[in-house]
Amino acid sequence: MASCAFRRSIASQLSKVLDLPPENLIKSISAVPVSKKRHVADFQLSVASVTEDSSSESLAQDLHLQAQKLAERLKCDAVVSEISTGPGTVNFTINRELLAKTVLQQVLKDGSEYGVKSELFSTVPRQKAVIEFSSPNIAKKFHIGHLRSTIIGNFIANLKAALGHEVIRMNYLGDWGMQFGLLGVGFQCFGNKEKLKSSPLQHLFEVYVQINKEADDENVKKLAKDFFRKLEEHDEQTLSLWKQFRDFSIEEYIRIYKRLGVHFDEYSGESFYQEKSQEVLKMLEDKGLLQKTVKGTGVVDLSEKKDLSLFSTVMRSDGTSLYITRDLAAAIDRMNKHSCDTMIYVTDKTQSNHFQHLFQILKLMGYDWAERCQHVSFGLVQGMKTRRGEVIFLEDVLNEVRSRMLQNMASAKTTKEIEDPIETAEKVGLAALIIQDFRGLLSSDYQFSWDRALQSRGDTGVFLQYTHARLHSLEQIHGNKQPTDVNVACLQEPDAISVLQHLLRYDEVLYQSSQDLQPKHIVSYLLTLSRLAAVAHKTLPVKGSAPEVAQARCCLFQAARSVLANGMKLLGITPVTQM
Repeated sequence: MASCAFRRSIASQLSKVLDLPPENLIKSISAVPVSKKRHVADFQLSVASVTEDSSSESLAQDLHLQAQKLAERLKCDAVVSEISTGPGTVNFTINRELLAKTVLQQVLKDGSEYGVKSELFSTVPRQKAVIEFSSPNIAKKFHIGHLRSTIIGNFIANLKAALGHEVIRMNYLGDWGMQFGLLGVGFQCFGNKEKLKSSPLQHLFEVYVQINKEADDENVKKLAKDFFRKLEEHDEQTLSLWKQFRDFSIEEYIRIYKRLGVHFDEYSGESFYQEKSQEVLKMLEDKGLLQKTVKGTGVVDLSEKKDLSLFSTVMRSDGTSLYITRDLAAAIDRMNKHSCDTMIYVTDKTQSNHFQHLFQILKLMGYDWAERCQHVSFGLVQGMKTRRGEVIFLEDVLNEVRSRMLQNMASAKTTKEIEDPIETAEKVGLAALIIQDFRGLLSSDYQFSWDRALQSRGDTGVFLQYTHARLHSLEQIHGNKQPTDVNVACLQEPDAISVLQHLLRYDEVLYQSSQDLQPKHIVSYLLTLSRLAAVAHKTLPVKGSAPEVAQARCCLFQAARSVLANGMKLLGITPVTQM
């Protein structure tokens, strides 16, 4: 990684002066974000992070003085061409030609591995992670919360896999419970085997809505109870119908997820843990953790003083399990089966308490690995509607985004004839949805807007796709260039340097996202990269320049496109080559 070589070179000089091992210094040296207003150095060392006295008493002036003293003891060399100080920082400017040469060679040599091979990750152990995300309920709405869970979980899985971790993508379906009694009865009344095969999600949803209107009818209630009891007793006929509901639904989900660019390694579900949740209740009882209430329900005391001021209900009065009991069984089962280092659950923030309880109970049961489980929660989205009204099926959203994008593309003057407009519209539209969703902190709520998401200018997924397509067509026209043949003296204009400086920072941004699992760092990095590339595209023309200059610029744009594509793919976006 280009930035690693530079950081190491700076660290080795600092280590002699400060008498500290270079490894301790590397994380304190960071690439400087590009500024619109002024020319900036390439790297900076924060003095506070390396001084012994890091108490808040060490005032800003002292730090500034320390920075100046430290800078006086450092020398420029073959790598560093200029050393200056800022408020509490020492700034290093890399030899301009070396910067261009190193960055371009590294980006084009590493290809899709640029950034992920950085030594920033050398201390991070490779882990095995189970990531549970999406997890819709059969026969119910696939709401916007499921969509958020799907794209966020996919991003986390992509990022971890790119960094060399082993990832198991898990979809935990709502495929069990009393509602299946109702659905079974509904299907016996209103169901249609053909429709179940051809459009299972829609058909089961309609059947469920219809039977729900009669759910208060005593007779329907009794039939639903009987149906579910038969399911629990593994009655063959009942089970086979339920299995069709599940299998056909999964088949259709797989097809729709494919449109989203998402896949799962395992389709699990609550149904797997029916029996196992009874074993969990027995374990809780054996460990003396299960307490019976007056109403006959079973609870686990989670309070510090053991006075039941905080508890979690794990059993109904009739002895049957609840959602959390099945989650306990699922967690224990996954740990036994996959012996993973971490389990990540991606759901909206209304479930935060549920997961806190889940992890607490697991710890009380003696499972220390519960500390390595994590709930990645996200905020709620208001106002996502399609032309047909509120979102019921994921497919509605995909169709809507595609048709709106096709319309925008048709009315745009710049659109050339593209080979596959429908496919392109879908990929660009999805980029728009994902960027709108990932721009802020995951935990924040936001108001959804089609118009804002699909704007071609501004901080949108459409802008990223447009930039990628433009840079790609530049490569098509002028061919791929090998960085070894490039005269880097031709890349000294400020707009070229800005792109190179920005490419230097990519590994730090990946590191930041890998630490807090927030995609927004990568999003803002890619939006800036696209803006810098757009400016350079204007001010540094390839066409009509001297061959040597044209070649160097081509190489710069190629590097920018490569990193842009890498980042987009991590976010779950498929870069388009025409638009």
